[in-house]
Amino acid sequence: DNVDLGELMFSLCYLPTAGRLTITIIKARNLKAMDITGASDPYVKVSLMCDGRRLKKRKTSTKRNTLNPVYNEAIVFDVPPENIDQISLLIAVMDYDRVGHNEVIGVCRVGNEAESLGRDHWNEMLTYPRKPIAHWHPLIEWVGQGATVSGSQGGSTNSLKTPPP
Repeated sequence: DNVDLGELMFSLCYLPTAGRLTITIIKARNLKAMDITGASDPYVKVSLMCDGRRLKKRKTSTKRNTLNPVYNEAIVFDVPPENIDQISLLIAVMDYDRVGHNEVIGVCRVGNEAESLGRDHWNEMLTYPRKPIAHWHPLIEWVGQGATVSGSQGGSTNSLKTPPP
């Protein structure tokens, strides 16, 4: 039942003195092919989440026609030390489509509420401030209808359905 959607490698680094959280999207491998050509045009969207609400989002460039993109792109969020325990990151690998809408290939989450590796990676980052910590994360299927996201999405959940003609 577990479709292999691929894996994403990124590093997390937190500077408590500056209140700066840096996530460096390094690369992905074995992504699921989303296009009829057997490839995808992947980019990575990182959302800074707090209590199920998205505070900020940033994305990487789009890599054309590959299932093993290399990004090496840093995304920086300002997070004061007193707030670092309330936030998490939702990282979605997306397939860019010129026609229609971009599709989610898979997601992973890091932060206090994350499961297993996502929480461990987060805690490791907090244990070693100022040091980038990189790990591979398996991508999991995005369930848009509130099953894993506890329904508090704020209206954007139906964007995964096909738009009306």
